[in-house]
Amino acid sequence: MRILLIGEYSRLHNSLKEGLVSLGHEVTLVGDGDGFKQYPADYSIEARWCNTKILNIPRQAVVRLFKFDIAKIERALRFYLLNSKLKGFDIVQLINEAPIKTTPSFEAFLLKRIFRQNKKSFVLSCGIDYISARYMLDRKLKYSLMDPFFKDASLKDIYSYIFAYTTAKHKKLHDVVLANVSGIIASDIDYVLPLQQHSKFLGLAPNPVNLGKLTSAKAVTDDQIVIFLGINRWNYIQKGIPYFEDALNIVKEKYGSRIEVIVSENIPYKEYISLYDRADILLDQVYAYDQGYNALEAMAKGKVVFTGAETEFMNHYQLKERVAVNANPNVTELVRELSYLIENPQEIDAISKRARAFIEKEHDHVNAARRYLRLWENDLL
Repeated sequence: MRILLIGEYSRLHNSLKEGLVSLGHEVTLVGDGDGFKQYPADYSIEARWCNTKILNIPRQAVVRLFKFDIAKIERALRFYLLNSKLKGFDIVQLINEAPIKTTPSFEAFLLKRIFRQNKKSFVLSCGIDYISARYMLDRKLKYSLMDPFFKDASLKDIYSYIFAYTTAKHKKLHDVVLANVSGIIASDIDYVLPLQQHSKFLGLAPNPVNLGKLTSAKAVTDDQIVIFLGINRWNYIQKGIPYFEDALNIVKEKYGSRIEVIVSENIPYKEYISLYDRADILLDQVYAYDQGYNALEAMAKGKVVFTGAETEFMNHYQLKERVAVNANPNVTELVRELSYLIENPQEIDAISKRARAFIEKEHDHVNAARRYLRLWENDLL
C-alpha cells in the first residue's frame, strides 16, 4: 500500500514508517521536525523563513502584540505547495487533528483537500485534541497535566495551547476531521480513557519503537547511580518537572557522591538521546497514565523510567511486575522511590531488564506497524 503520514510527535511516525517499509509498504512522511527535536521527514513543512534572524525578531514582536505566530502561515503555505505530491495514497494518517500546526481554518481547508484526493484517512489521538482537552477540563481523570492550573489559575497563559483546542474555531476543525476520517486510534492509555465511548474509536495501537536503534547503554553496578532529567521549558509545568527538581535536591543532599545527577534542557533529539546513555534512572513526567515516546525509548535502552505506569496501564498489558516507576505528583513519594532504588541497585537491574523485555514484546516497530495495518484494513473491509 501507499501510505501518507502527516505530522510528527516524538518520532512516532518515523518509527511507524520504518516498520511499514520493512513490511514492504511505500510510506511518505510530512512533518515540521517537531521544533528543536529536528525529526526527519520526506517533505518538511518547518517554518524555516520565520526562524531566520531577519524574520524572527518581527515574528516575536507579532506574537507579543497579537498573540499570533506567523510561523503558522508559513507551515500552511509549505504544505499547500506540496499538494500535488500528496495524492493517490491508500491510507492517510494524521498524527493529531491539527497535524499541520496552522490556524484552524487553514488546517481545515488543507486537510479537506487531503481527504478528497486520497482513499481512506485516520487520525491518531496523540497529544492534545478537542476530546482529550475537554475530558481533562471536565476533571474526569483523577489527575492530569491540568492539575497545576486547577490549583493556580494564574498559570492560564502556560495552558493557552490546551484551551485553544476547546475554542469554537478549533471545534469546527475537529468536526471536519472526524466527519472525514474512518476512525480514531489512540497512541497510549492516556488517550484511550477519553475515547472509550466514541463511535469512531478503533482501539489502541502501542507506540512503535525501533529497537535496532536503541540498545541498552549502561549496565548497572554497585558504584555511583546516575539519574537523568531532561527539561523542555515549553512543557515544564505540564510534565511536573518541579516535583522532580525538588525530589532531586533532597536525594542529592541525602546520598551525596553515591549518585550523579545529569540535567539537560531544550537540546536536539540526537544529542538528547545520547546524553542519557550513562544514566540508570530517567525522570520523565508525573501526570501520565501510560508512557509517552520519550519514556518508551529510555525503557528500550534499559533505563528505569519515572513516568506513567498507572493501574489502567498495568491491567491493559496484564503486568504483574513493574516495568517502570509510576511517578505521581508527590515529592515525598518520588524521594521514597528514588531512595529505594539507590539503596537497592539490584532492583534497578531487575526493572531495567523487564523494561527492555516489555518494549520488545509490546512496542517493536514492526509488530506495531502490523497492528496499525490491521486497524486500517478492518475499516476497509
